[in-house]
Amino acid sequence: MTLLAHTLRPGRGSKRNAKRVGRGNASQKGTTAGRGTKGQKARTGGRGGLKLKGLKQNLLKVPKSRGFKSHRPQPATVTLGALNRHYEAGAKITPGGLAKDKVVSTGAAGVKIVATGEIGKALTVSGCLVSKTAAAAIEKAGGKIVY
Repeated sequence: MTLLAHTLRPGRGSKRNAKRVGRGNASQKGTTAGRGTKGQKARTGGRGGLKLKGLKQNLLKVPKSRGFKSHRPQPATVTLGALNRHYEAGAKITPGGLAKDKVVSTGAAGVKIVATGEIGKALTVSGCLVSKTAAAAIEKAGGKIVY
């Protein structure tokens, strides 16, 4: 069958007829029109005020959020153990080099080296933030930090 303007029709099962409420009891949606029996929600316009009725209790259930989440980009963290695994002795560590070697995803917001793990190689670190204990460990291993 060719595809022409007059032969177009929606895919099978993609269209459903809307439920027609209040059209007699034979339709299964007569009398109360699917709203149950009595009560505030069964009445016309009886849904608006329900949000306000239990608002206080809902507010009390929500845990208090303290502090704030900074939108300033945070530097990527690199451990001493990661540097020990990825680099040979005498290598120069820079944020761009770390990103190129896929140690960090991106060095755009800077890189901070933290003192988790051990380092046993002399490395030269430049252009990175370094924690005090990490700096001491790098210098103890024979490396140096260039600021």
